[in-house]
Amino acid sequence: MDTAKIDRFVSGLWDDEIVPQLVEYIRIPNKSPMFDKDWVAHGYMDDAVKLMESWARKQSIPGMALEVVRLEGRTPLIFIEIPASGPETGADTVLLYGHLDKQPEMTGWDSGLGPWIPVLKDDKLFGRGGADDGYAIFGSLAAIQALQEQGVPHARCVILIEACEESGSYDLPAYVDHLAERIGKPSLVVCLDSGCGNYDQLWCTTSLRGMAGGNFSVKVLSEGVHSGDASGIVPSSFRVLRELISRLEDEVTGKIKPEGLSVDIPQERREQAAKVAAVLGDEVYDKFPFLPGMKPMADDLTELVLNRTWRPALSVTGAEGLPPLDSAGNVLRPQTAVKLSLRLPPTLDGKRGGEILKELLLRDPPYGAQVELALEKASSGWNAPALSPWLSNAIEAASQAAFGKPAMYMGEGGTIPFMGMLGEKFPGAQFMITGVLGPHSNAHGPNEFLHIPMGKRVTACVAKVIADHHGASVRGETTGVAAVAGGDQHGEHGCC
Repeated sequence: MDTAKIDRFVSGLWDDEIVPQLVEYIRIPNKSPMFDKDWVAHGYMDDAVKLMESWARKQSIPGMALEVVRLEGRTPLIFIEIPASGPETGADTVLLYGHLDKQPEMTGWDSGLGPWIPVLKDDKLFGRGGADDGYAIFGSLAAIQALQEQGVPHARCVILIEACEESGSYDLPAYVDHLAERIGKPSLVVCLDSGCGNYDQLWCTTSLRGMAGGNFSVKVLSEGVHSGDASGIVPSSFRVLRELISRLEDEVTGKIKPEGLSVDIPQERREQAAKVAAVLGDEVYDKFPFLPGMKPMADDLTELVLNRTWRPALSVTGAEGLPPLDSAGNVLRPQTAVKLSLRLPPTLDGKRGGEILKELLLRDPPYGAQVELALEKASSGWNAPALSPWLSNAIEAASQAAFGKPAMYMGEGGTIPFMGMLGEKFPGAQFMITGVLGPHSNAHGPNEFLHIPMGKRVTACVAKVIADHHGASVRGETTGVAAVAGGDQHGEHGCC
């Protein structure tokens, strides 16, 4: 395999075809169903599917079969099957995964930028969804084409592109079960929906946090009343809500109080966190747009990495019952509601985390207030199995070839529901979880961008790992696993 030729092919395809396709993809406001209840009527999801399907069908890949699978009442899924280059790998399979749905707009975009306005600037493509995770189908097919272009053998490949990952992948288990026989027995799963600590080397994800959360409301009155008349008699719904949340979170330190929501962090993950802190230095926190004078929650960089990847943490991501400042009269409001997002440690059972959250917030509310928690998600995280020697060597070689630097391993603070599900359904599979979401790329927020050179290099690395997988498969070093088991074993899933 000529690695320089791989790099040139990938770079050319990105420049000539992939970036222009991503520009058009960013224009499509195909928000995930959780954020667009009328997604079917709006048709944006279908527009994104058609764009990707049309490009994929034009690619010169012998034997490729593509189908847009549509189970009734569910978001669509793009299923692509590419036969092995030869019979020597048998039924061994590489499964590549991505998604095409997007997070909502969010405010705060810089002038000239916007979620549905693609802007190319300094090797970056700004706009919602290019890096998270629209490039996945293009990068996956480009990696396989790069191998075929110079006759490098590969095992059978299956590509799954789902359309509700940002809503918790609640449709995906049904599709995986429906397609079980066609998916086959993957020994390697490649996911392109993760992050990177910098743009200077290949980063692989070793763990993902789970998630529990939903809409939490506190009601004290049937209607608002004059605050001067009622305050001191009627308890504030905001104060009651704040008191209940303090059962969960220490408002001074941010530490999650219930012991049942924390886990023992494996020593290997602690060591990896220390190595990440040493490589990134202040970039562990400098990548975030802190205001002048602000500082992170701890001084120890390793502890910050562990806080982000292995410890529970609470965010309040939305609120209702609070009028805008310019229309906020002297009224004691009848209710306050917030959307809670509780990140859970990778090895904590998500369903149990949701149960703890509900019991904690709903038990014995002060003053007999009406409290409700509509739990939208309760998903388990994921902790990667130990790397096989062949994959460890392949990832290292790919990083050295593409970047000239060693590969790095790091947990991520977000959630990819697909990983936990695949980990259970294919317990013998190996995982290469990587991505392009690096410093300042700001997935889900304003000014999100795709770092194009990183996208090219990650694509080249995937090609090289798939090639090494073929060699390992022929040598009998990969482990095939049982076909997909029927039935959804996971209940609700959390979103990224």
